[in-house]
Amino acid sequence: MGALALSGCTSEYSAEPGKGSAASTKPSHKEVGEASWYGPGFQGNETANGETFDQKKMTAAHPSLPMGTQATVTNLENNKKVEVRINDRGPYVGDRAIDLSRAAAKKLDMEEDGTTQVKIETKPRPKTDTDDQSSKKE
Repeated sequence: MGALALSGCTSEYSAEPGKGSAASTKPSHKEVGEASWYGPGFQGNETANGETFDQKKMTAAHPSLPMGTQATVTNLENNKKVEVRINDRGPYVGDRAIDLSRAAAKKLDMEEDGTTQVKIETKPRPKTDTDDQSSKKE
């Protein structure tokens, strides 16, 4: 039972992404957990953001990161990295942290095993005019 508790995900969100010059170089989200991949059975299906899933693109499903977020995923077993864009929700199996497209899984050299431990990091989202306007509303 202790091993199962250790295999869970951990994450760290910055309280105010983009605040100050040091924050702009730090990831706004860091998470360690289990990754899996999805491909042939979902090819051509609609993703959560309305796109058509293409297993050959560098995309991923995450339960809570905003759609369109760019994430760097590092395979902790071999240190290979891949850049993906979040365009779907999931995974819906166990305590997995992220579902990668087949292309992303291939680049991480995890396609054959199906799952691996990964680190997920995102960069702070650039501040927009919309952010300025919404912060002025009370």
